[in-house]
Amino acid sequence: MEALLSSSSCATLFKPKLISPIAVAPKFNPKSFHFKSKYPLTNNPAARFALAPLKVANSPAETTVSDEAIPAQMKAWVYDDYGDVSVLRFDGSVAVPDIKEDQVLVKVSAAALNPVDFKRRFGKFKATDSPLPTVPGYDVAGTVVKVGSQVKSLKEGDEVYGDVNEKALEGPKQYGSLAEYVAVEEKLLALKPKILDFAQAAALPLAIETANEGLERAGFGPGKSILVLGGAGGVGSLVIQLAKNVFGASRVAATSSTGKLELLKSLGADLAIDYTKENFDELPEKFDVVYDAVGQCEKAVKAVKEGGSVVVLTGAVTPPGFRFVVTSDGSALTKLNPFLESGKVKPVIDPKGPFPFSQVVEAFSYLETGRASGKVVVSPIP
Repeated sequence: MEALLSSSSCATLFKPKLISPIAVAPKFNPKSFHFKSKYPLTNNPAARFALAPLKVANSPAETTVSDEAIPAQMKAWVYDDYGDVSVLRFDGSVAVPDIKEDQVLVKVSAAALNPVDFKRRFGKFKATDSPLPTVPGYDVAGTVVKVGSQVKSLKEGDEVYGDVNEKALEGPKQYGSLAEYVAVEEKLLALKPKILDFAQAAALPLAIETANEGLERAGFGPGKSILVLGGAGGVGSLVIQLAKNVFGASRVAATSSTGKLELLKSLGADLAIDYTKENFDELPEKFDVVYDAVGQCEKAVKAVKEGGSVVVLTGAVTPPGFRFVVTSDGSALTKLNPFLESGKVKPVIDPKGPFPFSQVVEAFSYLETGRASGKVVVSPIP
């Protein structure tokens, strides 16, 4: 089962951004793109069904704004075949997705990339994937512009954020968040914290839900100690903060490369371990929980106390380690919103971003180097 990490913790010498002002990205110029596809995602039924049928709404959906305000087509990034970044293409005439009764249509302002995005593009779980062609993207932040007839809480104009795929590896949406619009179930979204802009909010959903669910599954709580492997990554940076400021950890240790040790301390780590100089599994200190976000379970189990837990996101699992795949849940985000509003928990955005919508290929290429700190964000969209 593949990891859902937001970034690795490999060495870098720059300082990531924590709730920093987001610079205005260069204006996107669709005329600079001249991509063609054998299977374009358009409103032409013959073209849309040439490779695989697209899902349509089960029944009419109620609209809170005039349909005339929503275009029939949108800009999006698409791939028609599995492969490396070369399969990604820009398409300026993708059909805006229909919504089902329990869904809302979100006008996307920002999206974030995760390793699961490129692992999906590589075809790592094609047996359970949705049909090609695919608009990738899990994390989203934007504004509700249309609601389904069974939507109860959200309304047009609400600023929201979330992970658009309830099950990361099982039937993720054919239309993801790297587009102007995305259809999302109401239960997967939460109102965006007012203190955060869209880019900062987009950096959170999958990573913070993974961090939170892993801590809950490990039975973590007040007075317990934790070691976070990969503390500067998208998930690890949030595990540190949640453990310290939400779950009441008595002591937080974390690993990173030399250039990221100060980041770990700024996030709340009591002990920052340079994995290039120290072997964490040889330390005399042991921990109630080890959260392994980098795939070192065999060593992680040597650092846990007897009766403790090891949360594993990637790689082989050695008892007492356990692995899980996060379930997207808007209520989990809603529960954590007060900690985000107060600033006790902060998104970490890699300083190379946000990447403009025209540079999605570059954003993926950078993420795939494994050198990013925190999250790689795409904003503004389009």
